[in-house]
Amino acid sequence: MKNGKQDVVREIMMGSPVSLKPEDTLDLASDVISLGRIRHIPVVENSRLVGLLSERDLMGAAANQIFGLKQKSKSALLKTVLIKDVMKKKVITVAPDTKIKEAVHLMAEKKIGCVPVVSDGVLVGLVTTTDILKYVEGLAG
Repeated sequence: MKNGKQDVVREIMMGSPVSLKPEDTLDLASDVISLGRIRHIPVVENSRLVGLLSERDLMGAAANQIFGLKQKSKSALLKTVLIKDVMKKKVITVAPDTKIKEAVHLMAEKKIGCVPVVSDGVLVGLVTTTDILKYVEGLAG
């Protein structure tokens, strides 16, 4: 424990991450991902985490349905697909007081780029590989 820090995910997580609802459409998710320059979007219903949509999920779902379509047709199709039909429903999460080392191990073992941080089922943050790298950089400095 250095400088009073406990080295728990609460210290490095992004609080109040951008989230969407299961009934939102993929065109909205696509806009959020490209405009926000983010790769993971928690999906919440009544403040509770119900899924996770990654840029890879979005592109995979879209590619299967829109291969070869013109941009206008792609946009129209994305407006018809709901996030709940593409999102991952079994999401690996951590609590705010989880040790950073444990979160890193979990992310590496499961080969995932982020873990939502939940407290009593409610989304309170998100830890990404970028957050981990910034933390490691701080240790080296």
